Amino acid sequence: MKQGRLILLSAPSGTGKGTVVAQLMRMRTDLDLSISWTTRAPRPGDVEGETYFFKSEDTFQALIDQGGFIEFAGVYGKHYGTPRAYVRQQLARGRHVLLEIDTQGALQVMRNEPEVVSVFLLPPSMQELHRRLSGRGTESPEKVAQRFAFAYEELKQAEKYRYCIINDDVASAARKVSAIIDAADCEAPLLRGHIQQLQEETVL
Repeated sequence: MKQGRLILLSAPSGTGKGTVVAQLMRMRTDLDLSISWTTRAPRPGDVEGETYFFKSEDTFQALIDQGGFIEFAGVYGKHYGTPRAYVRQQLARGRHVLLEIDTQGALQVMRNEPEVVSVFLLPPSMQELHRRLSGRGTESPEKVAQRFAFAYEELKQAEKYRYCIINDDVASAARKVSAIIDAADCEAPLLRGHIQQLQEETVL
């Protein structure tokens, strides 16, 4: 069975990453969304093994000590991380795994998983990004300004990704990510076993 690929997707807040991911998950049956460990308490609507894997601080720290995370970070006193074993298990089954993550965690993944297929989602313009952030109506103007300023910092990391996609249309952006996954699935090293088999095959 051919190994799956780890797909990394990042974007500044307001770019529409979640909407693109939802569209992509509907398009592909061979793609799983990575599930992180967290030490925060479950909230209403959370489902163990679907939203997160909920762990104690001691359990989380033990896996850190074992080098068992592809990436992890502390946020407001709680820890979040991507367990290496879970991802490896899915990839070994031939499943592609999508990791939706911020740039800080993404850079860790790129260091720890050099074969990762990294994609950065770009807004059509900063004016449009500001419009999207403001149009949510769920945050204060101060919070919107904070997210908008941080977007400039995240954009500094964009060229470290293998691919960049402008999200000026959700369906188009999702199709492009899907095409990248298909292309990555055809990379020669993944087919080394088949190539070797062809070289050794004799035809009577």
